Amino acid sequence: MTDPLVRHVAQSTGLPPAVAARVVADVVAYYGETVEQFVRRRHAELRNRQHRNAEIWTAVAEELAARPFAAEALSERQLRRIVYG
Repeated sequence: MTDPLVRHVAQSTGLPPAVAARVVADVVAYYGETVEQFVRRRHAELRNRQHRNAEIWTAVAEELAARPFAAEALSERQLRRIVYG
């Protein structure tokens, strides 16, 4: 266990190092999405929950602002182009 983040997670949670490594890998993968991947995934998830596009674009734009990747503010039109373009 040489990764400082894995070591920190293991020490702060009491998880075994192997489990801490899996948790860190899962979190890194989750936040490793590009803006386009995130927008497509969230649009599909919200459509499957019967949300309307007007609600979806607002929710996705708000979620993008809170994500830990550098994402410029996208207009509704830009969001639609990612999904449908």
